[in-house]
Amino acid sequence: MTILLIVIAITNVLAFLFSAIVFWGGKLLCKPFKVKIRYRRFGFAALAVCLIWNLMVLMGYSFGRFRYEVKEVEYADDRVPEAFDGYRIVHISDLHIGGFAGHEAFVDTLIQAVNAQHPDLICFTGDLVSISHREAIPFIQSLRSLKARDGVVAVLGNHDYGIYDRSFHTDAEREADRNALITLQRDSMDWKLLLNENYHLRHGNDSLCVIGLENQACGLSRKVRRGDLKAAMKGTEGSFSILLSHDPTQWNAEVVGQTEIPLTLSGHTHAMQFKLFGWTPCRWFYDHSDGMYIDGNQTIYVNIGLGELMPFRIGATPEITVITLKRNITS
Repeated sequence: MTILLIVIAITNVLAFLFSAIVFWGGKLLCKPFKVKIRYRRFGFAALAVCLIWNLMVLMGYSFGRFRYEVKEVEYADDRVPEAFDGYRIVHISDLHIGGFAGHEAFVDTLIQAVNAQHPDLICFTGDLVSISHREAIPFIQSLRSLKARDGVVAVLGNHDYGIYDRSFHTDAEREADRNALITLQRDSMDWKLLLNENYHLRHGNDSLCVIGLENQACGLSRKVRRGDLKAAMKGTEGSFSILLSHDPTQWNAEVVGQTEIPLTLSGHTHAMQFKLFGWTPCRWFYDHSDGMYIDGNQTIYVNIGLGELMPFRIGATPEITVITLKRNITS
């Protein structure tokens, strides 16, 4: 709630500051023409903007972040192995689980919704926590109850490296926190966590390879660049592969046109937790902000996450994505 009040206060100040700048700029421009401009209209306009924004934020805090939607997506490709035709992957991302403290029942609801999709595989594309591994401890049993025929495969996101915890003063402390989170996921939650590694799933004579990359930020924030795609791809030659990479900026930088990876799953953007009539300001900063993008014979899907950093969502509804693989025999 404190963060929410800070956000409201800052945006309100900015709205009135902007109106004052416009007013004084207009007054100076009109002075030579002896045209008088009164601030009243500018002030009322700023007040109206603030009231509308405050209402939207409060709605996003009270209701928006506790809604979710299940998105059905079909991925058709003649490279999909025959045994994986119709294979159902549930893609989730960016839980930022500490934000659900006090709302444990909602986390259980999300997990039940995931399990209700009867997935063959669950892919989690990072940011389990926001600050520290300690956030995840109260939710271990809930997260362990995620079920899929071939289990849960995950990667780390930038927040999973302890870089935002101000109590850490050394790289060794941050590394210890990261290692504790790795242990929680692998041992306590029974997730298959991939750190520049890959995992082969075999059904009959066919196989599907999941490649898991450590965070590789190639865009706005380069604080965590630990991905090694070459190492992660070792031994995947000739396999139908799905890449899990938290930050979608890595797709343009290192995947498209440089590898044969057909499908990449990412998260990270949250669509900036604001989406109105299908548009999000996130598109000013990310080439791939939300949903599916295709470049030639390569595809990326960006999931906008289930949790949040700021405690509200306006229009950018938390997302559970069900991706069904289809063998496109007409290609």
